[in-house]
This record gives sequence, C-alpha cells and structure tokens, in this order.
Amino acid sequence: MSAQQTDLSSTLYHRINTVEDAIVSSQYSMHLEETGFIKSISNSIAIVNGLHGCGFEECIDFPGNISGIAFNIDKNDTGVVLLGDNKNLKAGMEVKRSGRLMDIAVGDHCIGRIIDPLGRPLDNSGILKTAQRLPIERPSPPIMHRAPVTVPLQTGIKVIDAMIPIGRGQRELILGDRQTGKTAIAVDTIINQKDQNVICVYCAIGQRASAVAKVVAKLRETGAIDYTIVMVTNGDDPPGLIYIAPYAATSIAEYFMESGKDVLIIYDDLTHHARAYREISLLLRRPPGREAFPGDIFYIHSRLLERSTHLRKEYGGGSLTALPIVETEAQDISSYIPTNLISITDGQLYLSPTLFELGIFPAVDAGRSVSRVGGKAQYATYRNVAGDLKLAYAQFEELESFSRFGARLDNTTLKVLEHGKRIRECLKQKECSPVSVTAQILIFLALNNYFFDNYDLNELETIENEIIDISKIIPDSFTSKLLETKALNNDDKNYLLTFLKEKITIPLHPNTKHSV
Repeated sequence: MSAQQTDLSSTLYHRINTVEDAIVSSQYSMHLEETGFIKSISNSIAIVNGLHGCGFEECIDFPGNISGIAFNIDKNDTGVVLLGDNKNLKAGMEVKRSGRLMDIAVGDHCIGRIIDPLGRPLDNSGILKTAQRLPIERPSPPIMHRAPVTVPLQTGIKVIDAMIPIGRGQRELILGDRQTGKTAIAVDTIINQKDQNVICVYCAIGQRASAVAKVVAKLRETGAIDYTIVMVTNGDDPPGLIYIAPYAATSIAEYFMESGKDVLIIYDDLTHHARAYREISLLLRRPPGREAFPGDIFYIHSRLLERSTHLRKEYGGGSLTALPIVETEAQDISSYIPTNLISITDGQLYLSPTLFELGIFPAVDAGRSVSRVGGKAQYATYRNVAGDLKLAYAQFEELESFSRFGARLDNTTLKVLEHGKRIRECLKQKECSPVSVTAQILIFLALNNYFFDNYDLNELETIENEIIDISKIIPDSFTSKLLETKALNNDDKNYLLTFLKEKITIPLHPNTKHSV
C-alpha cells in the first residue's frame, strides 16, 4: 500500500471515529406539543379546536406572539380570550398549548416602572430584568397564616385618619359618583407613604390615557414614583387584558408581601373591571347564571380582594392593604356591584357629590363611611384626641339642619354650631398636601379643647399651616410619645397646648362674636 493510500485510510478512520463519538455523546430529547387550530375568531374571542388537554385559564400561544387565556372548556372546542390585537389572526391558523397558567414577572426591578398586565414596559426604560414569575391567579393566604390588623396605614388625609382609620392589611372600599375625588384620595395616600417603608402598586383598569398620565405626572412630581409600580390598561385595550390587570398587579404586590414588606395596592376602578368581565361573558355566549355576569361577579372580586391581608411573622410578616375604587350612579350605594364590594371589604369611604359641590374637599361623608377595623388601627394618642370627633360632627350636622328652619337657638346650641363649623373647616384639605401624624394630633388636640373657637373661620387655614410648621420643632423625645401605645396624660396635653399658644403668631380674639 502506498503512502498516499495509507494517509487517506487514516483520515477516513479518524472521521468515522469522530462521527461515532458525536453520535454517542449526543442526547436527544423529545417533548409532546399539543396543537390545535382557530375555528372562528371575532371581537377578541377565538374558538379553538383540537386542544383536548387544555385546562381552565391556561395560557394559549397564537401566531404573532399573541397570548390568550382559555375560559370556556367544552367537549370539542375551547373558548379563548385574546390578550392582544387579533386583526392578523384568521380561521385555520395553528395554535399551541403553553402548559402553564398565565403569569407575570415579579421582583424589585418592577419598582418605579410603568407596565401592562403582561409585564411589558410602557415607560421606555428598557425591558424588566426579573428572574421570577408568578401566576396572576393565586389562592389567598389561609386563615391560620393571617395576623390581626393593628398597625395603622396613615393616608395623610385628616378626615380619614381621624374618623375612618385604615390598617395595614385592611381592604377599604372607596366609592362615589363620577368626579368626586376618588382617585385623588388614592393618589394622596400613595404620596403620604414616602419614607414609610411601604411599596405602592397603582392599577389603572380601563382608564382614559389622559387620566392615567395625570396620575403618573403627580407621582413623578412628588417623588412617589420611586416606590410605586404603575400597571396600566386603557379603555380601548382588549377586554381580556383589562380583566387580568388587577390579578396581575396583585401577584406583583404579593411578591413583596411574602418578602416581609408592607404593600398598598389601588384598584382604579373595579366598575370598569366588571364591565370587561360582562363583555367577555357576552362574547363567549355564557348564560347569565352562576358562571357569568352578573351571577359570578361577586366571586370574581372576592377572590381578588381576599388576597389582601396581614401575614403572621413565621410566614413573612408582610401586609397587603387594598383600596379598591368603585363608581356609583346618582349616589346609589345599594346597587349590585357596590353592595357586593361593601360586603367583601372591611369598610368604605363614601364621597358625597353634595359635599363636593359645596367645596368641602375631600368630600368624604363621615356618616356613610365606616372602618370595621376602627380604633384598633390607630395610635393610642390619636384615639385619645380624635375619638369623639365623629360623634361631635354628626351632632353638629343634625343641629345645622334643624337651625335652617329659623328657630331661636339658646347659647349652648349656638356654641355647638360654632364649634361644629370649625370641625368641618379643620377637616378640609387641599389635594397633594398630606399632613403628618404629629401635626394631625396637634390640630385635633387644639380642636377638642376649643382652641379654634376664638378665631374667625377664615383664619383657620393660616393657623393650621402654622401648627404644621410647629409640629416640626417639637422635641424628638416628646414626638416619640405621640406614637406610643399609651395615650397622653393631662400634663402632656397641657404642655402641647401651652406650646401651641406660645408659637402661634395670630392673636386670639376672645370677644369675637360669630354669626350663625
């Protein structure tokens, strides 16, 4: 054999060994992929055939990177709610099962971002870099994992913190007619969480883009965006995307709660969420019984709000406070959706159009508003100085209505009316101007001791601003007393009242005669 033939056979032998080694070292994997096809499509709903193993609320992948959620599981067909634009989808196209429930990316990188319910960024700040994902639908924490609600969540709004206190882990409904300031209360509460170690989630459900832009602008202007996650769906988004928005936002909030942090979530608002679910039910041709709108809407909202709670320390110790918003029509709080939510939540803040028209901001109707947690979520000092305020204000409103008949009133009744006017004036507050706990305690202490009764009503705003400034120079050793579990004794109250009288620059008018 020649040298050339020897080299050729050696080369062939080497190549054969290399191929055999590659075959031996290769590992082949196989996975089963279930596919189907679009039978019909219309109005953000697709009827799919062939997905026999599909489960309820499973994520279905469509061509063009469009996702959908399986809602109707029939014997042969599957009704899928689309989460994107369906203009390029046609009957006969192939679809695939994903084998997973609809989920969303969660993590610290979400803070300060504006996203949609699929986790896609809307703020031009890059893709979310999160390694963990959670299903948007998760079971609520068991009863044995929950702890009592005892720590207050200060809103910075005097009328709420004094009369309708909210605790961390509570669910407090905000309801009222259109344009009565519901969103303003929610945004002010977010602004007041600055330096309070509370992460906020604002979920805009089917809102106008201009309204969401105003909220985001306020959050950026006040610096609240640094600890807030904004999830946005507009009114022209597909109903499926609007439907999953609050669930996706809650999963993000639960990630922080289970990490031991306190979280505040705003659902703005659940009226639009109910309308989106009604649209889905109609498009899927569901009969209006227990599995469709209106019969099922109670379950839809209850399984959402039940996820808000305060966890025991051994399960993380975090809390999730929910402030759902719902719109009423013609001040009717007894209609179907509001009564559902009132029965699910731990209290409600009712905003009255009548008060709003009278220029009383925020227009919280103290008579119709209630917190079922109550004083358990208030500082002891706060209960001490503002505990009887709601009763005194209710008595004043009754007397004021009676006095309009022109009856002659005795001096005692006149004093009650004058004092009530000052209560109402002190409860007024401008938007985006939260008041600290110390300042509120000083204001209500002065109010309960008739300190403001010797001033004209038009001077109270100036005096309040002075008290807010004075609250910043109270000695730290005394400020810490205001946040203790024990109420202030008489000596402490006298010290604060004397401190106020010395610092307020507006002179007293003890002989001022007020007109009724």
